[in-house]
Amino acid sequence: MNAFEYAPAPESRAVVDIAPSYGLFIDGEFVDAADGKAFKTLSPASEEVLSEVAQAGAEDVDRAVKAARRAFEKWSALPGAERAKYLFRIARIIQERSRELAVLESLDNGKPIRESRDFDLPTVAAHFFYYAGWADKLDHAGYGADPRPLGVAGQVIPWNFPLLMLAWKVAPALACGNTVVLKPAETTPLSALFFADVCRQAGLPQGVVNIVTGDGSTGAELVAHPGIDKVAFTGSTEVGKAIARTVAGTRKKLTLELGGKAANIVFEDAPIDQAVEGIVTGIFFNQGHVCCAGSRLLVQESIQDELLEALKRRMSTLRVGDPLDKNTDIGAINSAEQLARITALAEAGEAEGAERWAPSCELPDTGYWFAPTLFTGVTQAHRVAREEIFGPVLSVLTFRTPAEAVEKANNTPYGLSAGIWTEKGSRILWMADRLRAGVVWANTFNKFDPASPFGGYKESGFGREGGRHGLEAYLDV
Repeated sequence: MNAFEYAPAPESRAVVDIAPSYGLFIDGEFVDAADGKAFKTLSPASEEVLSEVAQAGAEDVDRAVKAARRAFEKWSALPGAERAKYLFRIARIIQERSRELAVLESLDNGKPIRESRDFDLPTVAAHFFYYAGWADKLDHAGYGADPRPLGVAGQVIPWNFPLLMLAWKVAPALACGNTVVLKPAETTPLSALFFADVCRQAGLPQGVVNIVTGDGSTGAELVAHPGIDKVAFTGSTEVGKAIARTVAGTRKKLTLELGGKAANIVFEDAPIDQAVEGIVTGIFFNQGHVCCAGSRLLVQESIQDELLEALKRRMSTLRVGDPLDKNTDIGAINSAEQLARITALAEAGEAEGAERWAPSCELPDTGYWFAPTLFTGVTQAHRVAREEIFGPVLSVLTFRTPAEAVEKANNTPYGLSAGIWTEKGSRILWMADRLRAGVVWANTFNKFDPASPFGGYKESGFGREGGRHGLEAYLDV
């Protein structure tokens, strides 16, 4: 039982004005889809319709790419310091409108307002500030004396961090002198459309940023368009493979940031309470809708019982509910489709013999919800230990030696991230050197910085976003 109850602390919806319908943002203007098609975007917490959004077809994608191509000549010819002014302006406007954008993100995505307000929006602004600083220093980035932009970048982003993934891709592209056609996820298009308004407010030249909304067919049209010079995709490994096949044999440059099944490794000398907080952050942050989520907990056998007792105690305090309530820890699952996938994999875990545990929590009657869940007695053969669940589900495995921990952590087709919890610096370095993961956190988890590159190995994709390394993907080098 909680020592005390939390009174509701809702954030006001009045700070964001969502229009009944939105068009496509092409050449600096909102326009209707050529065939007039549209789709509805829902709030996953209430299933209410938030707005109707245009569905871009092949003709619309072609218009957007041609607008970006026309804008490229002048945009790429601007001195880096001039491009930086626009990026700085965008960053400041995002800061000024951060409360509005945070509420919008929580409404459309389902994530708790605390996370969209305190993590997503500050990190979005930070990425634009960071790459604004690089725009006039490309000669010193290590990619030659006069690195040139590629041209038109086609960017496809996921629904788990809509505005943050936009920033990860748009900021370095613009800083390097490219123009952009961006397709947000079908279930979370609104923050990208609001970003279009931010671009207009910042005075960004027409055609530099274009936004086409739609389902997977829109993304496929964008990726396959012959006028695209660079493709950047964040999303599932399955779709990433399809994109790689489409791009193969063309001149298009490609970066992929795909799925993950990260191991969070806790040694017997780790501070238990600190490790528990890191485990909770690693898997329950953003409802587990995180490609680098620590969805496999590898705990040393000698402390398994102590750690699991502390973890269950902490999970019992997590509050599931209204994303706009500032007390909420775990918000709504993004869609009915994703909820069905999480549910199916959790049921498979039970059917295969793993022991399922979840704290008692009352889930709302409407919307898409899943209680934080823990599986013990898991083997490496279980589906919950092998497949990306992309939800608030943690699988617990044990190990005896560091070598065994490395072997189990690397026994996955993915290679995006990992976490190490120990007091021994030498062990951290020994483990990090052997873990096949693009990002390794030590005594923390899910920490991000615009100056730090992010990306994976194997089926987690290739290429890096963030930091100096993130410039290379948008330069002709």
